[in-house]
Amino acid sequence: MSTLYFWIYSLSDFAQLVKQQADIVKIIGEFVRLRKAGAQNYTGLCPFHKEKTPSFNVHATRQFFHCFGCGAGGDVFTFVQKIENLSFPEAVRYVAQKCGIPLPKREFSSEEEAAEGRLRAKLFELHELACAWFEEQLRSPEGALAREYLAGRGLKPEEISAFRIGYAPDSFHALRERLQQVADIDTLRISGLFSFKEQEDGTPGPLYARFRKRVTFPIANESGRIIAFTARALEAGEKAGPKYINSSETPLYSKGNVLFNLDKAKQPIRELNFAVLVEGQMDCISAYLAGVRNVIATSGTAFTEAQARLLSRHTKQVIVNFDPDTAGANAAEKSIALLTEEGFNVRVVTLEGGLDPDRYIRQHGAQAYITALRAAKRHQDHLIERARQLHPPNTANAKIEALNFLLPHIRRVPNRIARDEFAADAAQKLGIDSALVREELKQAAAKRRDSLSNNMPQLSEAEKMMLRALASAPADEVFQAAAAGLDANPAHFVGLTASYILTQLRHRQMPDAIHALEDTRDRGLLAQALMDELTPLDSEHVAAALETLRRRYFERRQRELRAAIAEAERRGDTTAVLQLTTEKISVDRALRE
Repeated sequence: MSTLYFWIYSLSDFAQLVKQQADIVKIIGEFVRLRKAGAQNYTGLCPFHKEKTPSFNVHATRQFFHCFGCGAGGDVFTFVQKIENLSFPEAVRYVAQKCGIPLPKREFSSEEEAAEGRLRAKLFELHELACAWFEEQLRSPEGALAREYLAGRGLKPEEISAFRIGYAPDSFHALRERLQQVADIDTLRISGLFSFKEQEDGTPGPLYARFRKRVTFPIANESGRIIAFTARALEAGEKAGPKYINSSETPLYSKGNVLFNLDKAKQPIRELNFAVLVEGQMDCISAYLAGVRNVIATSGTAFTEAQARLLSRHTKQVIVNFDPDTAGANAAEKSIALLTEEGFNVRVVTLEGGLDPDRYIRQHGAQAYITALRAAKRHQDHLIERARQLHPPNTANAKIEALNFLLPHIRRVPNRIARDEFAADAAQKLGIDSALVREELKQAAAKRRDSLSNNMPQLSEAEKMMLRALASAPADEVFQAAAAGLDANPAHFVGLTASYILTQLRHRQMPDAIHALEDTRDRGLLAQALMDELTPLDSEHVAAALETLRRRYFERRQRELRAAIAEAERRGDTTAVLQLTTEKISVDRALRE
């Protein structure tokens, strides 16, 4: 047995062990807000595509998921691979750790997978080491200015420690010298922690620290592992560079796909069923320490569709509290638009005095901030008020400009009733005839669908029964009964929607039925059958399904023979009439049995 084969065999065996012990509902439930939708089924909004009506399903007993909207589906490892961007061995390791199962020594099935796994593991290690080093530097004499800055922001030592805030000293090479002991230059270059200039020959130049003389805020993924940093300058002016800079994008980090503090906030968000969205790390940290544990931040980027989908796994209710300056107001409008389009219920807070959340909490206290959040306005009211501020409706032209500001927001509201209410409020508060507003919307807005439409063909109950039986383990009694019926009378299955799928399941070489099907449509049909399962199958169910399909076959053949006999009589072909009539008598007898 070759070493590679041994690795594949070991990983396959270990994966099956993990899969048998894993609770797919519990693991997926950490990423998607699931609701019970039947005896064994759970449903939620798909994390892999935009949708407003749940089409994502998880089957607890058969341990698989399927989205009838985008076709994504598979087992617990498939889900973890897609959601966390992991390789298969990494997904197995992730699920095993969640289940408390000790890991085997060898987990990779190819050198390519091994290299990818080693790179990601090394990048996680480098970010953990960098974070610990930044924390050390904050406690050093050189970190005095950074400690003074943080104390001025009201942070206590234990709070600084809780968020692992650190300090990047004014050195080009200190961090590189620390990390090059555990990683080669190429890996350090990929890490996003360093910068370099391209040389005249096109090759990358020497590495130097990306963050210097800055307070560092680690950015964690949803699982709490550090994947990047945001760093704030302690000095102003051109030499200091931008006020905030982030790590460059890496295999671990893409800033448009991450929400700061989600690892800490996701459980409170689920418990309270709403999130508070702020702009920056200090706003987020201050709100969290003030008791608002369901707060997250965009981390120096405009709010993105990926972040909206990430958040939608945990809640569809959001309070937006961005800075009140022009940039913050514009960012809030864009975020409101995107969240509304994604089906979120959005409310907006504008703090008095033009303060951001951090300064408001320091000046007025935690309770005042919580009170302000409770008084958050509906996003419609906030936008109408902003339209009136930007374009005071004193003239006809100003009313037109205010309405033009609001129309795109009104159109984005998915629900027809809510959209009409928004339009009526806008017309009333701008002093415009509501009929004119409705006419504008009628010309531009397409009617939104509130339910999922799909063109997937429908299966008969007998076909579903056969699919469920053949999706069972090949050693099971129901599988054997269905396989015997399929082998004995293949003609009974010709022309069925599920005929090709039944054949694939009958002769599959792997235990998982879903993975045995390559075509997305076929997987969707199998998922449709499995999700409709209300009670466990037994051999009597299979026998009933086989009998139904047998009768349908002979009824179809009977109709075909009648038509063929009539055509033969019309042609005067007595030989054909005799042959066809003989077969029809046999079919009639079979139907009477």
